[in-house]
Parts: sequence; C-alpha cells; structure tokens
Amino acid sequence: MRDVVLLILLLATQLICGTIFISETLMTLLGITHRPLNWEIREVLEIGATLGLIFGAVLGVIVLRRSIARQKRAEEQLRQVSGAFMELMHERFQGWGLTSAERDVALFAIKGMNTHEIAVLRGTAEGTVKAQTNAIYRKSGVNGRPQLLSLFIDDLMDENALPASNDPMPGAKPAPIAAVA
Repeated sequence: MRDVVLLILLLATQLICGTIFISETLMTLLGITHRPLNWEIREVLEIGATLGLIFGAVLGVIVLRRSIARQKRAEEQLRQVSGAFMELMHERFQGWGLTSAERDVALFAIKGMNTHEIAVLRGTAEGTVKAQTNAIYRKSGVNGRPQLLSLFIDDLMDENALPASNDPMPGAKPAPIAAVA
C-alpha cells in the first residue's frame, strides 16, 4: 500500500512539474490569452518544478528498489517451497517403498501428465504405466491422482513439515506459503 501511495505521489509531482514547464508555451500554441508571469516568479516556479522532477526521480528509484526486493523475496520463497516439495516427495516415495520406475511414474503423474504421455516419456507400454500407477496408489493408500497430489499439498501446508530456511534478507518478514502460489 505504501508503494502505491509513493507511486501516485511520484506521478502527481511529475505531472504538476511538467505542466509548469509547458504551461505558457501550451497556452500560446492554443491561442489562450494570458498575462505573462514576472520573470522572477517564473524562475522560482521552474526551480520548484525542477526540484519536483528530481524528487519524482528519487521516488521512482525507491519504488523500483522495493519492487525488486519484493520480487527477490518471492523468488526465494518459491525456491524454498519447491525444494521442500521435492524433498517431501522423495521422503514419501522412500517411505512407501516405491521402485525407481514407480518413482518416475509418480513424479510424472504429480506433474499432471496422463498415462499415454508418461508411457512415451519412459519408452514403455501404457499398460505398464497403468500397473505402476496402481502400485503407487496401493502403496500410498490413495484411490487416484488427485488424492496423491493432495497428500503432498497437505504436508506443505503443515508448517512443521517445511525445512527451516536461512533468510537471505534479514529483517524481512516471511510471507505465508499461500501468498507464493
């Protein structure tokens, strides 16, 4: 919210300052009669407008730096969650006693690939993939792909299941996991 206010202030300042610089010229071009300003007043206005444009540029840099920092934090959180998800999957696969082939099939299934796509990627028959998928469901105690994926999502939503992170930006408040999605 603070960045939005700064951005609005930045735009308003630059708009007002730009208007001051072009006002007399624009009025002359449009044929609007006006009384010219005293040169001292005009100089003070131009100095103020120049300072306003400089202030606007500084505000622009501040907003840009904050946006970049926020993006880096979000990317780091996404990396951590992604790593936690992979770690969690491998732990679950090991706990279920999945074979290497079943681990591959489970990973592809969790990624959303269908039986045909998995068979093509693995260079096996669709029947083999179906048998491996059924073995995965039986070993994991679920009835289908949505339940399989749900197991991992539930674990990720449990804060105790996530590894402790080394915060790369001290003082920054970590966002909840739901904000990353």
